[in-house]
Amino acid sequence: MKTRLSAAGATLLALLVTVLAFGQPAHAAAGFSVADGRLYDANGAEFIMRGVNHAHTWYPQQTSSFADVKALGANTVRVVLSSGDRWTRNTGADVANVISLCKANRLICVLEVHDTTGYGEQSGAITLARAVDYWLSLADVLSGQERYVIVNIGNEPYGNQNYASWATDNADAIKRLRAGGLTHTIMVDAPNWGQDWSFTMRDNAASVFAADPARNTVFSIHMYGVFDTAAEISDYLGRFRAAGLPIVVGEFGFNHSDGNPDEDAILAYSQANGIGWLGWSWSGNGGGVEYLDLATNFNPASLTDWGQRLFNGVNGIRETAREASVFGGTPPPTTPPPTTPPPTTPPTTPPPTTTPPPNGGCTATYTVTNQWQGGFQGEVRVTAGARAITGWTAGWTFANGQRVTQSWNVALTSSGITVTARNTDYNGRLAAGASASFGFLGSWTGANSPPVVSCTAS
Repeated sequence: MKTRLSAAGATLLALLVTVLAFGQPAHAAAGFSVADGRLYDANGAEFIMRGVNHAHTWYPQQTSSFADVKALGANTVRVVLSSGDRWTRNTGADVANVISLCKANRLICVLEVHDTTGYGEQSGAITLARAVDYWLSLADVLSGQERYVIVNIGNEPYGNQNYASWATDNADAIKRLRAGGLTHTIMVDAPNWGQDWSFTMRDNAASVFAADPARNTVFSIHMYGVFDTAAEISDYLGRFRAAGLPIVVGEFGFNHSDGNPDEDAILAYSQANGIGWLGWSWSGNGGGVEYLDLATNFNPASLTDWGQRLFNGVNGIRETAREASVFGGTPPPTTPPPTTPPPTTPPTTPPPTTTPPPNGGCTATYTVTNQWQGGFQGEVRVTAGARAITGWTAGWTFANGQRVTQSWNVALTSSGITVTARNTDYNGRLAAGASASFGFLGSWTGANSPPVVSCTAS
């Protein structure tokens, strides 16, 4: 469950050490794999999670939930399991049935052990080493399911105390799983009840990734009250993207007892940057967070406001989910598609505005990728001219008083209606004809016509 007992205003630390880059898989793999900070399925198609969490271990009779979330458009379900240390153990037969239900409903199955939640602070919580024992006991059940199953070692494995060994313990756990024969993609949760306010996962993720001999580990951040501003969300996720490390939002909500997360920013940034997410949770919440139910009493025809937002809202599941290609459908795109406005908003698709291409310089193309009443999401693509460039600066002046409220993959400043956008350390060098893009969220009133964008290369 989601508990944040304290918050810390940590000083920004140095950028994650960039890990060795690996190219996209050139041929079919035994299962999921990681390359260049992204997740690929066994066919070599990029896979972006769009799904929900389901509390199976507490509601094992709710097996229809898998079909229900699939019918609503999800491509992934994260399934709560128990090792038997805190709740009733999910047996091998039960886990095999869960995997079968996922496959029958063309869902990717992320399996997690919940007994580790809040270790070091929560009474009864188990170590990651103990969770590994459970996974190894299921080796025969998991074997052969690498195309459909991702193993999430342990849910929120440390609370707000005694989390200094997070990196060592996860590295050791991954090595044991690999030595025990598990070749699946492994998912690792952050400490601090999953929210990593201490930046322990952020600043040690590269070393944990390097500890995996298969280089097939994905990191999972849980976003609740700690992530209540767009700036915090884009900074955290952006650092993983910049370092070439795979990141997903393994849990998040629209509200919480520790604060009000900015779910719109989570959804918008994730869509713009091809980051997977799994909303908490399908149904059955208790302990004062019942409002996090997506469906009332497990009824897919009775979605809550949170459920309507996640499944049917802007950047939600119906709009953005793509089924994994291993099920024989259309492979997901390698870059996230532009989102569309909600049905109640008149479609707005202004044409891109491009500056004339200077010889050897750069061009900049401005596109509104999504718009709703009072707000919009934009993208600017910078393309080098006939010669390579080492840096770029794009700029524009809004004609209708628009304002940028958040940006990513760029160093952006505004002075009234005038915007200046400069490359970051990692996207300034472009070969001749190569492109880099950055995104932003903005506000508007009355009109939202696209500005003319200039581009200067260095």
